[in-house]
Amino acid sequence: MSFLNPWMLMGLAAAAVPVAVHFFNLRRPRRVDFSSLAFVRQVEERTMQRLRLKRWLLLALRVLAVACLALAFAQPVLSPDIAQSAGGAARAPTAMAAVVDNSLSMTRRAGGQETALRRAKDRAEALAGQMRPGDRLRLSATAGRGEGQRGTFRNAGAAREALSGVEAQAGAAPLARTARQAARRLAESGRTGGRALYLFTDLQRSTLTDTLAEESGSGPEASENLRAALVPVGGGAPQNVAVTDVSVESRIVEAGEPAQVTATLENYGTEAREGVGASVYLGAEGNAQRVARTTADLQPGASQTVSFTVTPRRRGWRPARVEIEGAGGFPADDTRHFVLHVPRERRVLLVRGQGQATRYVELALASGRSEAGQESLFQTTTIGEGRLAGTDLSTYDAVVLVGPRSLASGTRQALGRFVEGGGGLLLFPRSFAGGARADYNALLGRLGGGQITGLSESSSASQPQRPVTSFERVDTDHPLFEGVFDPSRASGPRVERPALYRVADYDAGAAGEQTLIHLTNGRPFLQEIRHGQGATLFMAAAPSEAWSDLPTRGLFVPLLYRSLFYLSANGGRRAQTLTAGQPGEIRVRAAEGDADAALRLVGPQGQEVTPRQQRLFGATLLQTSGRLRTPGVYEVRQGGDRVRRVALNLDPAESDVRAADPEEAAARIGKALGIEDVAVLSGPAGEANLTRMLRAGQAGRELWDVFLALALALLVAEMLVARHWTPEEA
Repeated sequence: MSFLNPWMLMGLAAAAVPVAVHFFNLRRPRRVDFSSLAFVRQVEERTMQRLRLKRWLLLALRVLAVACLALAFAQPVLSPDIAQSAGGAARAPTAMAAVVDNSLSMTRRAGGQETALRRAKDRAEALAGQMRPGDRLRLSATAGRGEGQRGTFRNAGAAREALSGVEAQAGAAPLARTARQAARRLAESGRTGGRALYLFTDLQRSTLTDTLAEESGSGPEASENLRAALVPVGGGAPQNVAVTDVSVESRIVEAGEPAQVTATLENYGTEAREGVGASVYLGAEGNAQRVARTTADLQPGASQTVSFTVTPRRRGWRPARVEIEGAGGFPADDTRHFVLHVPRERRVLLVRGQGQATRYVELALASGRSEAGQESLFQTTTIGEGRLAGTDLSTYDAVVLVGPRSLASGTRQALGRFVEGGGGLLLFPRSFAGGARADYNALLGRLGGGQITGLSESSSASQPQRPVTSFERVDTDHPLFEGVFDPSRASGPRVERPALYRVADYDAGAAGEQTLIHLTNGRPFLQEIRHGQGATLFMAAAPSEAWSDLPTRGLFVPLLYRSLFYLSANGGRRAQTLTAGQPGEIRVRAAEGDADAALRLVGPQGQEVTPRQQRLFGATLLQTSGRLRTPGVYEVRQGGDRVRRVALNLDPAESDVRAADPEEAAARIGKALGIEDVAVLSGPAGEANLTRMLRAGQAGRELWDVFLALALALLVAEMLVARHWTPEEA
């Protein structure tokens, strides 16, 4: 026997009140001298015996009445087995919970039949049809707002109506986590006479449990008197080919120039798939054009990376997608979206050091024209080094420092934050004097780079133009030189060898550096220093004829041009991807929007979400809370302007539709719930077993009315004994 309201058992302490009153009323008889009457003494003894019996009887009736009242309020219930063996017809109201797995894998069809989600909803509706007066059914789903908390229902009609609105969604929570939440809410309902949890799922292995749910359990309060059943609704051998990843390999993407895109295709089925077609579509949904196509042969359980060459014709944040044809089984993951960023212009800040010439740099930047040849690809702002400290660097994509005489501590910190946030820095040296080298080394140290140890130059005053070194080799595999050299040359790329009269001696520091152009003296001429989301390029010679003849050679313009293209395409400006149903972050540079206006996300179906926004140095960080569940390309808007685009895709784990063994799944769910036995109701007899388990949970008998009737009967008996039995008058 159990109690629906065990706290009321504290009322049993009130049974001590009649006992206290009984002993309080006991008074010692006083001795009174009287004439010797033996007959009177005999009558007195018989009367006192009857009076004591009456008092003890009243005490027992009162104590039992109070105890029965306390037990009635505690709502005792016989266990189902005892109630059935006793032939009891009354039953205790049952608290039930139905968890419907509505992840995207439930949209699969087995043998052309109805979807797994439709079968799960049918069985849950059959469960609701077994409800009786007093029962409560709590409906939950693994995906949706609040992870599918649909509410509690007292009748079958309302429960069926709620079930009809359950649709498959991306970003489902693990089944074990949702089951634990449902078990806790059953425990909070206060109904311990009958509690049952039913899980309707296709047993997708990859989203069945998570480490937290499996290891911690649901606690003794949630698992006490809990019956759990697993109702598998999947069927057929899983066959699925998915696009699990898309990456833009080209670091520099320019309109009219080919860019490399790779996609990963994975076969989760048990059969080999040959000639699986994959295509790249460029443009908005409904207006997209196929720009590349390839095929792949996939073995069971294997993945393959395919490459595409895409040539964008327009600038901006271009929506795109990779789509496979004829994969079948699970169409939700046949498409993976991405964004191809072709910058409209690069904002470059050119800082002229005192006494330094920037003529060649300005001419090189002005030579970069758009495909129409009417506007420069670089929007250049030139300032003197004295104005650098008061300039807002967040409005630029790249900064070019041409031999500044000094760099104050605040300026070095601002440049460090700029690069860390995704900006690019191109640094040219100068003839060091005083503390100039120390300032340069302090800046390089702030960026995670090495040190400048001195200058290599001709010591002869009569021959000031004698070269001291030249280029030895170039790392042509680096993205900065992508497409610059002809890879078909058997003897390797031909690289100009300028005469360098003066170079800064640079010693590399951390592992985040890479030498792009090596000198014959063993030192670097062009050094890349990665820092945060951005990068710094250090050139060992100033852009002046006093340092080298490089500015007058044909290599200088494309080298500077590619360097700034590379620097302006760093992490803060590159396209980002979010995962459906999971929290994510989008970093929007200040140059892309008004820092004072709120940003919002507009989905492919017109839905709008205003994410949480955090102001950073030169950027705004958008934080999504997992409410985005429709895959596609979203626009980041500010007022009526589109700031950028971001792709939202499925978690690759959802593409693995292979099912777990039912008994193994039941054991893992039981471990997560903190119970030993989870029934598996599968096969043709699953529905009958479901009904049988429900009725077994409803067979308990409530005894509160019995104890209440006993308490009333005892109170009536106490009143009759106290009023009509008067032994003292006998």
